[in-house]
Amino acid sequence: MSIVAEFTVRSEDFALNHSLTAAPEMIVEIERVVATFEDRVMPYFWVSGGDQTTFEDAFREDESVTNVTAIDEVENARLYRAEWTQNIETVVYAYVEIGATILQAIGRNENWELRMRFDDRNKLSAFQRYCDENDIAFELTQLKEQQQPMASAQYDLTPKQRETLVTALEEGYYDVPQSVTMSELAEEIGISQQALSKRFHHGHRNLIASVLTVSHPDDE
Repeated sequence: MSIVAEFTVRSEDFALNHSLTAAPEMIVEIERVVATFEDRVMPYFWVSGGDQTTFEDAFREDESVTNVTAIDEVENARLYRAEWTQNIETVVYAYVEIGATILQAIGRNENWELRMRFDDRNKLSAFQRYCDENDIAFELTQLKEQQQPMASAQYDLTPKQRETLVTALEEGYYDVPQSVTMSELAEEIGISQQALSKRFHHGHRNLIASVLTVSHPDDE
């Protein structure tokens, strides 16, 4: 039975420590991760919350990433693609070697909040051993066995994205004509219309990328 673990790890032990330290008001959310044929790990992530220029300047000097490319921008958030560098021994390579799956990763200032799925307790134990052997400190905040299929994780949706899309469907937002407007839907969910628009964008993109495409280096 698979295990889902949530924990906090220092940015210096995960990634983008230089970038997050230079622009502590920024929030980084990993959208998805693609493994290439060259055994490199290529993350896609959204950056929002503050001075994009300061962050991007630091980002391009950050030793944890290389080949940084800005590929999209929505309101106050930018989507980047990069590659983790191979000269860092961090949680990034721990999960790659063990075969765990990152379901969610959000970086703020000095810490990352991670939500990861392990195939079984043996994989989780292997991850813990790796962290101990490499002096990677983390704080476990939640650990649970997965009792049912994770629809959100299967389609690369965060829980909030899945909840929003399902609510929109049930309330008739996708009907023609619409039974509910975006403003009404945002009020029901309890967020601003701008936040709802951003969540729709991320959710739709993740769903389309998961269902209609294959994460393959030749397709990027």
